[in-house]
Amino acid sequence: MKSSRIKAPLSERMFDVLVLLVMLIVLVVTLYPFLNVLAISLNDSTDTVRGGITIWPRVFSFENYKTVFAYKGLLTGLKISVLRTVIGTVFGLISASMLAYTLSRIEFQARRAISVFLAMTMYISGGMIPGYILFRDLHLLGSFWVYVLPGLVSAFNVFIIRSFIDGIPYALQESAKLDGANDFTIYWRIILPLCKPVLATVALFLAVGQWNSWFDTYLFNGSKSSLTTLQYELMKVLQSTQVGNNVDVHSQGLNSMLTKVSPESVRMAITIIVTVPILAVYPFLQKYFVKGMTLGAVKA
Repeated sequence: MKSSRIKAPLSERMFDVLVLLVMLIVLVVTLYPFLNVLAISLNDSTDTVRGGITIWPRVFSFENYKTVFAYKGLLTGLKISVLRTVIGTVFGLISASMLAYTLSRIEFQARRAISVFLAMTMYISGGMIPGYILFRDLHLLGSFWVYVLPGLVSAFNVFIIRSFIDGIPYALQESAKLDGANDFTIYWRIILPLCKPVLATVALFLAVGQWNSWFDTYLFNGSKSSLTTLQYELMKVLQSTQVGNNVDVHSQGLNSMLTKVSPESVRMAITIIVTVPILAVYPFLQKYFVKGMTLGAVKA
């Protein structure tokens, strides 16, 4: 007996084609700016001035990247940016997850008051000047820890992790208590492994925020060349290319660097250097966004 294949109605097939076309347009619109920046960064700077480069370099060259990496300030900024991203992300995850686990405990009587206090910090801020005075009194100015400690606990991240923990069956914690596990053991051996999806999401938020931050460097460590970040050095390069090569932005050899290649080529090359690390990290975290880890943990 031959099985007959039923064709979908014409309206459904037309709808599928329309959706496919829309997604292709979105894909092109999304990828084109990045491919254009990449093409300009890999193109000869003299030829770039002519314009007309789309998604493929006309005269292929690595000279832009060689010139950028020869700039001492960028290498120092890259080191500090990597350190603050790794340390800030790890410490931020630990502090936010520990506080979220504490606030998720039913027997913790002060959890409502602390939750209200945390929520208030999302809408009320002391301001820039009081914050600067506070960091000065805490002796954080001119130190690496000014990048990590002020943002150690984020109310938004705490509430996200807490909501995920609330979805974990409480029977798991009760079973662990019957086996003699204390609160820290439950947090470390049970809660954290089950929270991998939300921890990966929050880690990406923290990493992107730390990696892209430059204004705190400008306020607190702008005068210390050994503690400047990659984004701050990028800001100085962009400022120099916009207002002219003779402006003093406290950089090491920046003006001489810009005389070798065109300003546009420098901007595009540094943009790629800043973007690639985040793009490289995302695939390792993407698998945790697909589904939760608690499915089937407790069977009826």
